[in-house]
Amino acid sequence: IILGDHHFWGGLRASVELARICRTWGIGLSMHSNSHLGISLAAMTHLAAAVPNLTYACDTHYPWQWEEVIVGGKLQFEDGALAVPAGPGLGVELDHAELERMHQQYLASGLQFRDDQAEMQKIEPGWQARLPRW
Repeated sequence: IILGDHHFWGGLRASVELARICRTWGIGLSMHSNSHLGISLAAMTHLAAAVPNLTYACDTHYPWQWEEVIVGGKLQFEDGALAVPAGPGLGVELDHAELERMHQQYLASGLQFRDDQAEMQKIEPGWQARLPRW
């Protein structure tokens, strides 16, 4: 099973191409997410709706987020599903004031780079990140 991620795989079009490759080779497809905000989840939802061979449920950590950068607050799940946002573009509108507030919070945190290997080595000291072997 391939876990597509529109951030990691190069965007929406590249993720659609990944889905085509999976369909061609008969490989199962799902979508991975991380601690994203509503604009990212809106993009993921549109992508999921556009991919006919999404054979496994999408993963999201979105319900655990308490901050949001879209007007109207968090997108709402109903019965474990999320409706595709229906407005123009991705169907959501950015709250620019909240986006700026969160940007300043990010700058103040001092965290500029994601280091998954360092985090994993706190649990397993010898762990090393490797690319998958196909």
